[in-house]
Amino acid sequence: MSNTKAALKAAKAALDGHNYEAAAKEAQKVLDVDQNNYHANVFLGLACDKQDKNDEAERVYSVAARIKPNDPLVWQGLITLYEKQAGKKIDQYGNAALYLAECLMAMDDKERCQTVVDKYVGFAKQHGTRSQYKHALEMMLPTSSLYDYLEGRFPKPDYLYTKVVEITEAEEKERINKEIGERRTRLGAKIGQVMTEVKREVLEGSNLEYLYGCIIDWTTDDDLRRLYEEKILQRAYDTLAVLPSKQKEAKRAQVTKLAEGLVILKHPFALAWMITLEWKDTEVIEAYDAGLLREYTELFPEDGLSKVLRAYLSSEVSPFPQPPKQSADDSEEDEMTTMTAEDRLLFMTEGVEESSRSVLSQRLMAEYYIYLDEYASAVDSAKKAREQINLETQVSGLEFQDNLDAVNVILATALIHYQSPRNHPEARSLFENILERKIVNTSALIGLGLILEEENDYEGATNSLARALEQSTDVKVKAEYAWCKAMTGDYDTSLKELEACLPELEKIDVKTKSLRAQTLYRIGMCIWHLDPSKGARKDRAGAYARFLASLQANLNYAPSYTILGIYYADYAKDKKRSRKCFQKAFELSSSEVEAAERLARAFADQREWDLVEVVAQRVVDSGKIRPPPGSKKRGISWPFAALGVCQLNSQEYPKSIVSFQSALRISPDDYQCWVGLGEGYHNSGRYIAATKAFEQAQKLESSTDNIQVEDTWFSKYMLANIRRELGDYEDATQGYEDVLSMRPTELGVTIALLQTHVESAWRSIELGYFGQAAHSAVKAVAIAGVVVKGRPDAFNLWKALGDACAIFSWMQAYLDRFPIEEVRSVLESDKTVEMFEQMSNIDKVGASALEQLYLTKETHITSEQCLHAAILAHKRLVHTCVHDVHAQAVAWYNLGWTEYRAHSVLGKDSMTSPRNNGSVYLKTSVRCFKRAIELEAGNSEFWNALAVVTTQLNPKVSQHAFVRSLHLKDKSARVWTNLGTLYLLQHDNQLANDAFTRAQSTDPEYTHAWLGQGILALLLGEVKESRSLFAHAFEIANASTIVTKRLYASSAFDQLLAQVSSSGTTEVLQSLFALHQLKSQTTKDYVFEHLQALFCERIGASDEAIESLSAVCVRVEEEYESSESPLSLARFAQAKADLARAYLAAQDFDAAVENAETALDLSADLDSNIQAFNTHHRYRLSAHLTAGLAYHYTGLMDKAIAMFRAALEETEGNPEVVCILSQVLWAKGGTEEREVAREQLFDCVEKHPGHAGAIILLGVIAMLDDDRDTAEAVTADLHDLRTRTDLDEQYQLRIGRLLAALAVSHPSEETRESAVTGEATTAVMLAPSQPHGWSQLAELTDDAFPTEMVLLTAMGSVPPKGALDAEALAKAFAESNRPADAQRAIMMAPWVAAGWEGLLE
Repeated sequence: MSNTKAALKAAKAALDGHNYEAAAKEAQKVLDVDQNNYHANVFLGLACDKQDKNDEAERVYSVAARIKPNDPLVWQGLITLYEKQAGKKIDQYGNAALYLAECLMAMDDKERCQTVVDKYVGFAKQHGTRSQYKHALEMMLPTSSLYDYLEGRFPKPDYLYTKVVEITEAEEKERINKEIGERRTRLGAKIGQVMTEVKREVLEGSNLEYLYGCIIDWTTDDDLRRLYEEKILQRAYDTLAVLPSKQKEAKRAQVTKLAEGLVILKHPFALAWMITLEWKDTEVIEAYDAGLLREYTELFPEDGLSKVLRAYLSSEVSPFPQPPKQSADDSEEDEMTTMTAEDRLLFMTEGVEESSRSVLSQRLMAEYYIYLDEYASAVDSAKKAREQINLETQVSGLEFQDNLDAVNVILATALIHYQSPRNHPEARSLFENILERKIVNTSALIGLGLILEEENDYEGATNSLARALEQSTDVKVKAEYAWCKAMTGDYDTSLKELEACLPELEKIDVKTKSLRAQTLYRIGMCIWHLDPSKGARKDRAGAYARFLASLQANLNYAPSYTILGIYYADYAKDKKRSRKCFQKAFELSSSEVEAAERLARAFADQREWDLVEVVAQRVVDSGKIRPPPGSKKRGISWPFAALGVCQLNSQEYPKSIVSFQSALRISPDDYQCWVGLGEGYHNSGRYIAATKAFEQAQKLESSTDNIQVEDTWFSKYMLANIRRELGDYEDATQGYEDVLSMRPTELGVTIALLQTHVESAWRSIELGYFGQAAHSAVKAVAIAGVVVKGRPDAFNLWKALGDACAIFSWMQAYLDRFPIEEVRSVLESDKTVEMFEQMSNIDKVGASALEQLYLTKETHITSEQCLHAAILAHKRLVHTCVHDVHAQAVAWYNLGWTEYRAHSVLGKDSMTSPRNNGSVYLKTSVRCFKRAIELEAGNSEFWNALAVVTTQLNPKVSQHAFVRSLHLKDKSARVWTNLGTLYLLQHDNQLANDAFTRAQSTDPEYTHAWLGQGILALLLGEVKESRSLFAHAFEIANASTIVTKRLYASSAFDQLLAQVSSSGTTEVLQSLFALHQLKSQTTKDYVFEHLQALFCERIGASDEAIESLSAVCVRVEEEYESSESPLSLARFAQAKADLARAYLAAQDFDAAVENAETALDLSADLDSNIQAFNTHHRYRLSAHLTAGLAYHYTGLMDKAIAMFRAALEETEGNPEVVCILSQVLWAKGGTEEREVAREQLFDCVEKHPGHAGAIILLGVIAMLDDDRDTAEAVTADLHDLRTRTDLDEQYQLRIGRLLAALAVSHPSEETRESAVTGEATTAVMLAPSQPHGWSQLAELTDDAFPTEMVLLTAMGSVPPKGALDAEALAKAFAESNRPADAQRAIMMAPWVAAGWEGLLE
């Protein structure tokens, strides 16, 4: 014990001497002996504190505090330790300070106790956080253990609570913002849901409401108390808004209690008043406390709801009586009472905008709109009120069913009248929903009755109104009930009940006046229907008097004006008054459909389509014409039909289609609407739909009795127009003729028929049906003769006549069908000299040209006569439309193209005549196009035409005109092609290529763009490319383009000449067809007629070739006789040589010899230049060979040999000639001749080692002569030939058969059979895809496989895969020895005997 005391004294001394290390050691000695020694722990803690061993000091002090918790020394040590560490140990400081204060309180030392608390609060405020400072302040609150001891020394509790509330509010706000910021970034998080969840968590765990209550309890400041009463209400309301529905009840009771308390105190806190007013669930406004409403307006005069309430309470619709005037201060109330309806509405509207979230505000506004008959605005306000009720339900958890029913009644009532009857289904649903819960709701019963009445369900309306009358004595309900009886046909009872309502309608207010006017009108209608006789209705003391009385009651009652208009129109026969009445009725109400219809018909009779459209559109907008779904009321279609007619007149075709479709949805059997719909489709270019519409109209013609026969012609006429637009000219013609049979004087139909024939003629030319085109053109001229008698100044007459005449220049083979007398008769009808004198000084085609339009037995109709007639027709067209600028421009344009056509056809008589760029027709066409441009410079077609005709006259002007045309319309493929042609003529190939490419991209189906590209490729030496371009152009071209046929046929013939084998049957046939059409279009183009003959020769049509070549010879001979040109002579000689060859093919050998010798004689005197130019040696060779073969077949072998020798000399040993000569010599049979043949062939093989024909002939001769040596040499050469790829299948077949024959005739070690089989097998190995090897093998074996392979390879070698012809394929089928294949062989080539033989076997 003594040691312990000594150590404690030593420690105390060391502390006093500031030797803290020694003090710590001495204190530790004591603690080593006694750990619970209080003083040792204190000394050690102090020593550690002084040595800055804070953690050790805090531990030791804590041990000491547990030993003697009521000793202030240790707590003072801890506080000193914590103060030294600033803000690190504030929470521990607070605990120590509380313990120290409680110790001092136990010692009754108030001064030191207060000092400890004040020191701690100040320290926490300086160094701690807001939460730590709030904890320090709580030590001085009444809830603290120190408060009772130090009361009076601490600040006032309301002050302290205010500080704590401020800190708590800041903490909560910071926490809410932090949590929202963190959670909103989560996947799938929604900001509204996140905010609600965070606020719920924070508000449920907060004690702010308790703190607000404490302030209210402790404060003596009434203003501060009211402030925190507001805060606690707002806090409770915010909490209620975020709570789940199941937890809202208790909090809602608290909110309601707090709000009612503030309202009772008349405290101007808006939330409290809004809760009290907005949460009141009542079906009628009368349930509100009028005094409470007025107090609200006094407390919040600038609030939006207050403005609405003030205006509503002072209005006629308010259910509350006006308060008595108490003092002179009520001037503002007097001002509201005397306010006009317009000012009141403006005041309420302003208030609603400011209080858009108020249910009561929207509800009152909607009621007032109903009172003012502003149903659209009432609907809007009622819908907003419903939305706000739903929001309040979410916040409060209350259903507000009565409020919702009241708003729905207002909404449904407004919907009855707003856009009636469109919204009736919605209104009816609302009323029925209310009546399911409240079967005696008078407003719902009345509204439902009105809807049923509007839907013509008068029985249901009567029942509903009768139920309403059980609960109501409203005179309006009585009147509606009586009127429903009238609508059911009980006019007598209805009249009595309506008259009984009149005494109750003697008031002078606006509503009563309107109802009285309606009742008087209905009384008049009952009288009107009770006696429908004309005399009774004309009686001015009867229904007429009631209608006037109705207007006296209300001058703005529209139905009375309508019925008076009917009275004046149908009975008084006063059209002027009736129209005024209808206008007045329609001005007052767009629902007066009867008045609108009569007005529209009157305007339509006067062709005032703008007014008709206004009337019809207003009726459509009224919503009265379409009944609601399920209604018994019929729809009204005439407004849509009227709109459609107006839109047709204003060329708004898409809109007219919509209008007629709407009309037909209401009245699907309306004939006129189907016709109008078809016309709209037709004018919009939707011809298929238009066809269906008119066909439906025609179905109605036969099924409906009320359609007049004379009214049906228009549908037939329009259907014919559609057929014409679709190119079905035959049906169109028949349609027009049917119409004319009904209305023969309808000039427009006759002109349409005329134009149809002309268009049919043009289309037939495009398709190549030239005979049909001529037939249509003749019909067109005949119809023009009819039209000219009734309307000689018709624009389309002369245009159609000119086209009909010009058509014959496109098919010159049919000129004999041109009705020249009829054309002259039409042109001379009502003529004057000046009609035909335009440009006659240039083109020399004037009135005198009419005299040339005649036909005699000695003359034939010429292209010149046809084109002159066309020019005269177009000149008369120009004269006819002199007063119409646009029409005149088009007329000059048409005349210009006709003149240019005359230049193209008549500007050159033959191929030998020089090109006359200054043709009078060309100059005239230039003048015409310039005149058209002067009249209408913005037309791109006019500029294009000018550019075309000036292409050779002035290329610069032409280019400028093309550029101008493209500036106006840059998407024209024709203009780009024409520009490319200009560049091509000017040798600018790059620009030409660019222009043609642009044309192709603009319109890939435009033929001439591809032709131009082909010509350019041909000029650049790309023959293959040009040929493919010409072929493509020919495929997409129509039959009217001559240049396409010429270029395609020429390129196809060049291709045939370049081919080694005779393939391309398709190209030959297409070219031949093209040349046949070309011959029909132009009769003077003998060059291509010559080409046609060459194609005919290719396909074996010898007779046709002879006919064509004979005609060519005649024309070329005439040309030579007139010009004596060496070139003409060369052409004549060539034609004779080709004609000789044709006669040879036809086995007319004498004619062949004659023409061949003529060709040789004619070509003998040509100079070298002409010979080189015309490939003189070719047709002379042809003539020699033809004559030689003809002599051979006639048995004149010597002459034949002489001809062949001459051919051989001229060709300098041509191997083909050698082969022919050798065959002829061998055929003569003499030993000398055969020896010469052998020598010729050996020489030919020596000079031309690879010539297949010579080698084959040598092989045949060797086999016949049994010349083994020659046969062996030929066999080796034949084996070499078999490997060549440039030989066609015929040569390969001949080589194979020859080798097989040689093998049989000269076998070596092998047997004959194996030798032949070996040759066939070799042929198969060399060409397994070709049928000739397999054919040889099939003949030698009985195996079915080679036969099948013959058929398969033959089918794979037909065009376009190969060049196997029909005969070879038929033989392949015949070799299969199957009946089905024999039938196929007969089908493919019935002239081949193999097929028939196979079928017979």
